[in-house]
Amino acid sequence: MAAALVDYESGMALGTMGSGVNLDVAAGNTEVVRTKLRTMKSLGIDGEIEDILITLQNQYHIIYMVPGQTLFLYLVLAKDKANLAMARYKLKALGKDITIA
Repeated sequence: MAAALVDYESGMALGTMGSGVNLDVAAGNTEVVRTKLRTMKSLGIDGEIEDILITLQNQYHIIYMVPGQTLFLYLVLAKDKANLAMARYKLKALGKDITIA
């Protein structure tokens, strides 16, 4: 349905595509990422977030953290049409090729 590349330090959407979701507002998921990172630190949990899955009645929202970057790929999928495992696999493959100079 829609996708965005977001810098979670600034909260800016660096690129978007698709429709049905206001992806500039969806970049507000930076707060989800920041809160989870703070919670992990408070709990003493080491490691990095790979992805965060939000399941809605009719949609999947995947926040995939780009390794080694302050970026995440945000993907909105129609639940009745999506293959969640394949989407996560494709995001991981795409994330390896993303660099910001």
